[in-house]
Amino acid sequence: MNNVTIPSPIPYKPARTHIDLFAALLRAKQEFGAAKVIVVDGDERELSYKDIIRAAFGLGAALKKGTSRGEAVGVMLPTGAGAVIAFYALSAYGRTPAMLNFTAGSANLKAAMTAAGVKRIVTAHKFVEIGGLEALIAELSKVAEIVYLEDVREALTLGNKVAAALGPIMPGLFRSKPRYKSPAVILFTSGTEGEPKGVVLSHENVMANVEQVRAHIGLSAETDKVFNPLPTFHCFGLTVGAILPIVAGIQVMFHPTPLQPREIVRRIRSNGSTILLATDTFISQYARTGADGDMSSVRLAVCGAERVKDETRALVRRKFEIEILEGYGATEASPVVAANQWEHNKPGTVGQLMSDMESMLIPVDGIADGGRLQIRGPNIMLGYLRPSRPGVLERPKGGWHDTGDIVAIDDEGFIRIMGRVKRFAKIGGEMVSLAVVENCASAVWPENLHAAVAMPDPRKGEQIILLSDSEACNRADILAWAKNHGVPELSVPRRVFHVPEIAILGTGKIDYAAVQKQADDLMAI
Repeated sequence: MNNVTIPSPIPYKPARTHIDLFAALLRAKQEFGAAKVIVVDGDERELSYKDIIRAAFGLGAALKKGTSRGEAVGVMLPTGAGAVIAFYALSAYGRTPAMLNFTAGSANLKAAMTAAGVKRIVTAHKFVEIGGLEALIAELSKVAEIVYLEDVREALTLGNKVAAALGPIMPGLFRSKPRYKSPAVILFTSGTEGEPKGVVLSHENVMANVEQVRAHIGLSAETDKVFNPLPTFHCFGLTVGAILPIVAGIQVMFHPTPLQPREIVRRIRSNGSTILLATDTFISQYARTGADGDMSSVRLAVCGAERVKDETRALVRRKFEIEILEGYGATEASPVVAANQWEHNKPGTVGQLMSDMESMLIPVDGIADGGRLQIRGPNIMLGYLRPSRPGVLERPKGGWHDTGDIVAIDDEGFIRIMGRVKRFAKIGGEMVSLAVVENCASAVWPENLHAAVAMPDPRKGEQIILLSDSEACNRADILAWAKNHGVPELSVPRRVFHVPEIAILGTGKIDYAAVQKQADDLMAI
C-alpha cells in the first residue's frame, strides 16, 4: 500500500442531516473558510466557496423567473463547476433540480420529463456543440424551454447582480428555506427495465447519505483530494462525487467524462488526487493507460455501479498500490447502501450497511443461501414518479425499498451481491446467475468486456448467451476454466458470440437492453 495515514471516520450525527442542501453549503463555507478552493473544473479553473455561492445566487435569481417554488427544472450539463453551480442556483431559490441523463436518448428523456413535470432545461451552448447533442436538444425543445447558461450570463439584470453580491453576505434576504424533508433533487432510473422512473430524494435523504459515508470511510479535509469523472445525472457522481466533498471541505477535481483515460491519469498526477471515484470498467482502463507514478498519489479508489473483478483489483494494487473499496448503492438510497472500509475490506463483498440502516432478505425460490434485499433508513427516497402518473409521488411502503437484488449476508454483516432478480436464468429448475457467467469469461479474458443474457429454450426453459468483445472468446475455454475451478456447467453459456463492442451506459454499466437486442439478432441469423 501507499505509505499514508488513514483518517478516522467521523461519528454519524443525525442532527447534521436536518438541513437543506444550500444551508449545508453555507455551513461548509463557515467551517472551512470562504476563500478555500473547493472545486477544480475540467479546464483547471479553481473555485472557492465564495465563488460558488456568489454564482449560485446570481444565476438562481435569473433562473427562477418563469418558474414556481418547488417546480422541477431540468439540468443537462457535464460533470463540472457549471453543473454544481446550476444545481445550487436552483436549490437556493426553492426549485428542484432534475438531473437529466443526456446519454439516455430522446424517448427516455421525454418520459422522464413527463414523470417529473419538467418544462424547462438548463444546459450550455458549448456542451451541446462539443457533445453533438443538437438533434437531441431539437427534440426536447418540442416539449420544454431550453435555457443556455451563456445566454443567461449575458442577460443578467442589475437585480441578479445585486443578489450575487449580497447573497453570500446576507443569504437570508434572498434564498428560500425549504424543509429538510422536502424534495431536493430528482434523478432517474436508467430505463433498461421499462420506462425511466423519477427518484425523488429529500434534503435529508442526501445529507443523511453524505454523513453516512463520512462516518463509514475516513476522509480528511486537510490531506484528501477527490477526483470525480462520473456524471452528475448518476447519484454516485452527484452525492459522493460533488455534494459530499463540498460539504466536507475536501477539494474535488471534476472531469467532464470518464471516457478519457489518458487525460484523466494526467490530471490525477498533476493534482495529486488521493481518492478516485470510478467503476470497474473505468478504473481498469485508467490502470492500463497510466504509466508508473501517474496515480501514485491515489490512496484509495471507491468503486460502485458494477462488481469489481479480481483481475482489476490485482492490477491496480500491483501497478499503483491503490486499495479498491467496493461499495453498493441504488439511486433510491441516495445512493450508498454499503461499502467496504480500509480496515475492514473483504474482497468479493460490497462491505457492510451504512449507519442507521436496516436490511431484510425475502426468500427467493431456487436460491438457498441468499434472498431479495430490502432496505430502510434515513437515506431512502421519498418515492417514485412515473410517466404514467406524472407528479404523483409513490412512496415506499413502510419506508422499505425493494432493491431487486439477490444478496447473501455473512455473520459479520458483509454483503455479497449474487445478481439482480432479472439477471438470473432458470435452467432445468435451477437459478443461474448471469453475473457468474460473465465472471467466468472475465477470468479467462480479463482485459475484455463480456455480457450474458437469458433467452428461451424449448427444453430447459432458458439458455444463456454470452457476448464478448474478445476475438478469442469461445465456449470450450470457459467450460475448461469452470471445470478446473468447481463452477457448475450450468454457468457455462450455451452459445458465445464475438461482437465489436459491448454497449455501455453513461453511468459505466453495461446496457443490457442493447445487449439483449443484439443477442436476439445474432440468434436469429
